[in-house]
Order: sequence, then C-alpha cells, then structure tokens
Amino acid sequence: MATMEKVPMLAEGYERLTADLKLLREERPKIVEAIEEARAHGDLSENAEYHAAKERQGQVETMIGDIEGMVSRAQIIDPATLSGDKIIFGATVTLLDENDKPIRYQIVGQTEADANKGRISYSSPLARELIGKQVGDDIEVTVPSGERFYHVEKIEFI
Repeated sequence: MATMEKVPMLAEGYERLTADLKLLREERPKIVEAIEEARAHGDLSENAEYHAAKERQGQVETMIGDIEGMVSRAQIIDPATLSGDKIIFGATVTLLDENDKPIRYQIVGQTEADANKGRISYSSPLARELIGKQVGDDIEVTVPSGERFYHVEKIEFI
C-alpha cells in the first residue's frame, strides 16, 4: 500500500484550493447540460460542440481529482506558530545576493508559489537549498540563469 505524503500549505492556499474545487464542482452540471444539448444535434462523429464539451468534462474531472487529493492530504501550517533558528516551511527569509542587495522569500506550498510576490515553493531549487540553513550561512544554488550565491541575513516566522 502506498503511503500518502502530506502536502504542506498555508491556510490561504488551502482556502484557495477548496474555493477552486467548489467552482469546478459547480461547473459539472453545466458541462453535462452542454453534452446533452450537443447530443441533440445528431451525428456525434462530426459534432464539435459535443467533442469540446466532453474534453472539458475530462479536464474538469482531472482537476477535481487532483485538488481533492491535495486537500485530503493537506497539512496546514501557520508560520506565526513556528519558531527556531533554522529555515523551514513557512519561514520568511531575507537573503543578500552577490551585490549585498536584500531579497525576501517565504517558503510556501507548490500551489501558493509566486516568485513575483516573494513566495517560493518548498520544492524549488532555492528553497531546497535554504531549508535547514541558519542566519550567517552562505548558499550556492543553480538556477536556469546560472549559479547564484546568497547569504542568509534574517529568518522570520510571520
């Protein structure tokens, strides 16, 4: 029997997933209606509306299954309840790059990641390199644009 790995996420990520799931479930009857309407047009072999509706139905069912799996395995983590001197999931980290320019990232779940907002997935190369490090540590990480070097300046749990 396969073990079900927990999926760490923040509360807002969990709420977003459950809202997405609700919307997808609400779309189901509309898709069934579209399929029935397209069927009424006759020959299914050349019925574009029917094929499009069936394809959308498959996509929606796949997304529902994926989201239900994540929600059922969700491990909701509140960074405000965490503490310590090592970087872990939920930590907000201030790094100094090679030019001593500060950069802040929060380590979050895969569905919550948005590098433009300073949120990186715990499975990203940078986060994997950061986890377990402490203030004062230096890291080197390979990213698509090449090698990057960072100095851990501050760790916060906010």
